[in-house]
Amino acid sequence: MSVVPFDQREGVIWLNGEFVPWADARVHVLTHGLHYASAVFEGERAYGGEIFKLREHTDRLFASAEMLDMVIPYTVEEIDEACRETLKRQGYRDAYVRPIAWRGSEMMGVSGQSNRINVAIAIWQWPAYFDPAHLERGIKLDIAEWRRPDPRTAPSKAKAVGLYMICTLAKHTAERKGYADALMYDWRGQVAECTGANIFFVRNGELHTPTPDCFLDGITRRTVIDLARRRQIKVNERVIMPEELPGFEQCFIVGTAAEVTPVGEIGPHRFTVGDLVRTLRADYLSEVQPKAAAAE
Repeated sequence: MSVVPFDQREGVIWLNGEFVPWADARVHVLTHGLHYASAVFEGERAYGGEIFKLREHTDRLFASAEMLDMVIPYTVEEIDEACRETLKRQGYRDAYVRPIAWRGSEMMGVSGQSNRINVAIAIWQWPAYFDPAHLERGIKLDIAEWRRPDPRTAPSKAKAVGLYMICTLAKHTAERKGYADALMYDWRGQVAECTGANIFFVRNGELHTPTPDCFLDGITRRTVIDLARRRQIKVNERVIMPEELPGFEQCFIVGTAAEVTPVGEIGPHRFTVGDLVRTLRADYLSEVQPKAAAAE
């Protein structure tokens, strides 16, 4: 299947307060964000013409920027409105939304205090992160060699581009081995997350999920926890060790891109795609739909 490169797509991108043709949204090769990973971003989805939990995502973008000593030169309200207007101009009802903020080219070196903070918003159609054909039996996860770092070594609460370097490496290795993604442990050897999604396990009708103390407490993660509690499903946020994996019956991962995706295998461990996972997936897909559209 032919894939159009992202720098050759159609439409407009919101860049520093203006809408520019997609192909003209460029940065210089000597951009601080490219050389020193001084950039933060968000991943959002629009359903039926509305961006799900837009304000929560924008708030997190600003919080991530603050952690990287960046001041975004717009208000939260201005970024929200820019996201909505970009979605409208792209003409999509269902789409993926990517705001990003980065240091520019005014200084080149580790210090970048005088660099302009640039902001862009791009929107494209991205129907499914994983092959839908795998949803019935669950995707297969490798176990990554790379580990989520100690929070004393990186701003782990930020959605910062540099934190995804080891995720890319882990996913490349997993895909070469025939897996869809990889489970990552943290620096202590505890179960953490996948390369771009949080993880849940099921045992005896209860959910178990790692405490997000060195990785993102995802917006989708929090949404799924809320949906489970509405159904009186007990949620255990706790330390999970690798030796516990054989004792879980079901497993699934969650994220804006992944939504709610069942897992059938993690390395040598096998899981069923049971009713609890199916129910929470259906609940999530119902939750993200605009209420007016869902009532029609």
